[in-house]
Amino acid sequence: MFDSREKIALFIDGANLYATSKSLGFDIDYRKLLNAFQQRAYLLRAYYYTALIEDLEFSSIRPLIDWLDYNGYTVVTKPAKEFTDAQGRRKIKGNMDIELAIDAMEQCRVVDHFVLFSGDGNFTTLVEALQRRGRKVSVVSTLTTQPPMVADELRRQADHFIDLNSLRGEIDRHPQAAPQILKPADESVTT
Repeated sequence: MFDSREKIALFIDGANLYATSKSLGFDIDYRKLLNAFQQRAYLLRAYYYTALIEDLEFSSIRPLIDWLDYNGYTVVTKPAKEFTDAQGRRKIKGNMDIELAIDAMEQCRVVDHFVLFSGDGNFTTLVEALQRRGRKVSVVSTLTTQPPMVADELRRQADHFIDLNSLRGEIDRHPQAAPQILKPADESVTT
């Protein structure tokens, strides 16, 4: 799937990847994620896209964004928009699809293989456009949840589909400890 001579770039839809990893029951260690793909090919860049709520005094995502920014990721953010729906509920919208698509198209001349961390079917057209320019695209999401987190049309369009669950052993922040084998009590000891 990966050739060590390829130049690859990661395009991470932050909200989508977060929802996918949570549905699978694990947290992603972003240092391990970078390392996992640096071992597969020549990693040119890793982009992370997310919208931020600016009116909050403290955003729970801010420490992650700061860490990513200082540790090898290109972080792309924009303010989330807040609105009230017809039922009077407060809603927050922060779609980063356009920003991700533009950056991917701009990198098309130098990247051989795009790795898209999203299951959003809106990216199917982007995948088609990159492929028309002779580029490979791998999509990372999951089929193992009910319902699957990846849109069927996106999965089918991709050159390769990588189930996030298959990467768990490499990128889980809190890997499960190996089960300890209990030794039987020493039968020679008498009480």
